[in-house]
Amino acid sequence: MNPDKRRVSGTVVLLMWGSLQAYATQAANLETCSAIRQDAQRLACYDLLAGRPEETPRAMEQQQAAAEPVAVSALSRHWELDNEAKQGSFLLKPHHPNFFLPVKYSDSPNNTPLQGSLLQSDQGLDPVEAKLQLSFKAKAVEGVFNDNVDLWVGFTGTSYWQAYNSSISASFRETNYEPEAMLVFRTDYNIAGLRGRFVNLGLVHQSNGRPEGLSRSWNRVYAQFGFERGNFALLVRPWVRIPEDAADDDNPDIEDYLGNGDLLATYRNGGNAYSILLRNNLKSSSNRGAVQVDWSFLLNGRLRGYVQYFNGYGESLIDYNHSQQSLGIGVSRTDWM
Repeated sequence: MNPDKRRVSGTVVLLMWGSLQAYATQAANLETCSAIRQDAQRLACYDLLAGRPEETPRAMEQQQAAAEPVAVSALSRHWELDNEAKQGSFLLKPHHPNFFLPVKYSDSPNNTPLQGSLLQSDQGLDPVEAKLQLSFKAKAVEGVFNDNVDLWVGFTGTSYWQAYNSSISASFRETNYEPEAMLVFRTDYNIAGLRGRFVNLGLVHQSNGRPEGLSRSWNRVYAQFGFERGNFALLVRPWVRIPEDAADDDNPDIEDYLGNGDLLATYRNGGNAYSILLRNNLKSSSNRGAVQVDWSFLLNGRLRGYVQYFNGYGESLIDYNHSQQSLGIGVSRTDWM
């Protein structure tokens, strides 16, 4: 064979081999890119193969970090404590649980709630009724004094409905209205293995809007301390009642039954949420209080099943000095956290 032809043939073979090597390398790189599960990293890998050298591994890491959502705790989401959780002002958000219990049984309905000179008469209440609660809040001012303090306003309405009692026309026997305002201070400290996330300074009014003899109301200022660890949250809230004129006070002894604060503990485990709310007057003699246990679980989409147990004084304002046990079953839209 002519030497020139041999050189040409050798060159062609080398070029073909190089092309096959490049193709094999490219195919291997494409296979490597396709095996990457994260969208941002997989796209960056393809960009590198396409000749975009600016997409460095560092840039790939930054894209991945931007693509992945930052984990936000329940307390932070509820009170927008971190920058990732902030949603701005005047956006309605859940406050206390929102639920409907079509069936709630009480072992001791309060049939004689009247006070004062009015005669006590049996109201003929059924032990089975329905309970409804709607609760929401909104951030009114973000950064009141500095970036660590926000002003929130909230409202909670809770109704007790004698839905199955035709003798009293299936009426609502009690509705409690609870507007409040809260200054939320962000904190960051550790105590007993718990992280202190916030302190709320609040002013709350609660009343039932009933006529004389059935009217109940009180005003309080409180400080609420929020702690968390993983899926566990603890809220401690002492309060002080704002004094009223004796002649206008519908329930002067309400603190003897509802105490001077409450404690709320919540825990999430998968699709289940558990909470326990405790109240006590902390008196050695005439000790009174209440416990409420809530359990919610996944049901259908955003609708959750809801079970609530109550034992003690003050399930509602009209029952502040009446002790009972009740158990309700229904559905909820939101939990405590």
